[in-house]
Amino acid sequence: MDGVQNPISPAERRSFDRLINFTDAVVAIAITLQLLPLVDIKATDGESMWKLISDNSSQIFAFWLSFLILSVLWLKHNQVFNSMRAFDGTIFWLNSIWMALIVFLPWPTALYGSLNDGQLTESQGIGLFYWWTLALISGIGWLVAIHAWQKPELLEQSVLLERSENSGLKKYRGAGFVAAFLLIGLAAEFSPQLTPYLIIGIIPMDLLLRKRSGRKSRQIDVGDSI
Repeated sequence: MDGVQNPISPAERRSFDRLINFTDAVVAIAITLQLLPLVDIKATDGESMWKLISDNSSQIFAFWLSFLILSVLWLKHNQVFNSMRAFDGTIFWLNSIWMALIVFLPWPTALYGSLNDGQLTESQGIGLFYWWTLALISGIGWLVAIHAWQKPELLEQSVLLERSENSGLKKYRGAGFVAAFLLIGLAAEFSPQLTPYLIIGIIPMDLLLRKRSGRKSRQIDVGDSI
């Protein structure tokens, strides 16, 4: 889009800023809720700190894993919204669903963290439930980016001016993360021994899908959401 965008009113700008602030507050609360299962962990008389950590390693791992993933989800959400100047009804409802799932995540995290090593091989859907919840969150975030990019009036003028016709593999990044979470969920249910390797595999996948061709730009991309 090469034309000049219609200006937005101060009320529209305040409304958009409040939506961002509200979303950030919801994510902050959700990340805090991830810690609640760990608060109830207490050492018994004579129990060493190392044994306490060992006995509760699954819950501790689930907390740090979800904390990291939530941080990345918020980062990508922030990048998408920083490229926007306003929102419409579709963005509002997609973002509301995204927030609801973010707040919901502590429950599957607590269930997943409560499994011991033996139960991980027979999780009866808990691993699938956790990873597919993450896939749904990532998918909704991807839809927000796709919708915003299809509505030039919602984007900052500078973003439109810097738009690149060829974004390389980056345009597949959102779909890549959704597929990765779905695959890890299936592995957690049917081949749990593969789950750690698939989790580590997200890192090289992300680096690969960051590659882009054409001149460097700061525009929003449908691949920027995970």
